[in-house]
Amino acid sequence: MLDAAHTTDAQVETLLEVNNIEVIYNHVILVLKGVSLKVPKGGITALLGGNGAGKTTTLKAISSLLHSERGEVTKGSVLYRGVDVQAQDPADLVRKGVIQVMEGRHCFEHLTVEENLLTGAYTRNDGSARIQEDLEMVYTYFPRLKERRKSQAGYTSGGEQQMVAMGRALMSRPETILLDEPSMGLAPQLVEQIFQIVKSINEKEGVTFLLAEQNTNVALRYAHYGYILESGRVVMDGPAAELRENPDVKEFYLGMSDEGRKSFRDVRSYRRRKRWLS
Repeated sequence: MLDAAHTTDAQVETLLEVNNIEVIYNHVILVLKGVSLKVPKGGITALLGGNGAGKTTTLKAISSLLHSERGEVTKGSVLYRGVDVQAQDPADLVRKGVIQVMEGRHCFEHLTVEENLLTGAYTRNDGSARIQEDLEMVYTYFPRLKERRKSQAGYTSGGEQQMVAMGRALMSRPETILLDEPSMGLAPQLVEQIFQIVKSINEKEGVTFLLAEQNTNVALRYAHYGYILESGRVVMDGPAAELRENPDVKEFYLGMSDEGRKSFRDVRSYRRRKRWLS
C-alpha cells in the first residue's frame, strides 16, 4: 500500500490550497459552507462523502467550471502554487498543469478512442513527436485503449470510456488531476483496476491527484490523505491510514456497523464529542 509519510512531511510543497470557500448556485443556493483543504505535491488526496455532499462542486470551484452551471465562489480563495486562480479561464488552468476529469466519463462519442486522446493535447505546443511519445505512454497504462484505438468512443464500454477520459487528461501533461467519481457505475474489478492505474501514474509520472469518490473503502486504500464532506462542510480529515481505522469512519462510511450508514450530524455522540472539528 502507498506510503503516506511523505504527505505529512512539513517539507512537502503544497500545490493546491482551498481556503474557507463558499459556493452559491443561482444566487440563492448555498452548496459549500466554508470548505478548506490542502493538496500536497506528489500525493493522492481523497475528497469523500455521499451523494450531494459537495465533492463535485469543490472540484469545479478549483477548476473554474462553476460559471457554466450558474455557480460562483462567493467567499474564500483557491490558490495553486500560491497564486489565486479563481478568475482564471479553465484552459489557462490546463496550461498551468491542472485538469479535471469530469464525473460521468465524458468523451466525444463520434470520435475514435485515439482522436479523443489527442484532443487532450490541444493546449500543447511542444511538437508532434512529444505528443506521440505521450500517446504511447498512455497506451502503456491503458493497453485496452490501444486495442480499441480505432473504435468510436461511443461504442466502447463504461470502463473503457473512463480510461479514455483519464488518458485524455494525461495527454495535457498535467501536474495535478482532479478526478471526479472514477468508480461510478463500474464493476468492482474495474474499480480496482482504475485505482491501480491512478497509483501507477502517481508513482511513476509524479502526477498529483485530488479525487472525489463515494466509494470510501477503495479510496482510502489508495489515497495518502482524506477529507470527508457532509452537507457542504468538511467534517473530518486525516491521513488515509488513520481514517481507515477510525471507529466513526468505519461505522458511517465503511459499512462496519449493524445499523447501516448514518450521517455524522444525525448522531448524538457526534455532537457531544466533536473530535474532528477544529
